[in-house]
Amino acid sequence: MSRILVDLPDAQVEALAVLVEAEQRPRAAVIRDAIEAYIAQHKRALGADVFGLWKAKKVDGLEYQQELRSEW
Repeated sequence: MSRILVDLPDAQVEALAVLVEAEQRPRAAVIRDAIEAYIAQHKRALGADVFGLWKAKKVDGLEYQQELRSEW
């Protein structure tokens, strides 16, 4: 595990302290969870979770592609 130094505005530090107190968890664990959620959200936005979407389809992918391209 690596350590990093991050500068946060006072408002964020205070909001983080409220979360830490409410959840009774270490601040580092809350920050790690927040970063993990941020990364997962951006992976979805970039399309990382689209692989395998056609797996259950009853359509031949190559035929579908050729049909679409025939319209060009």
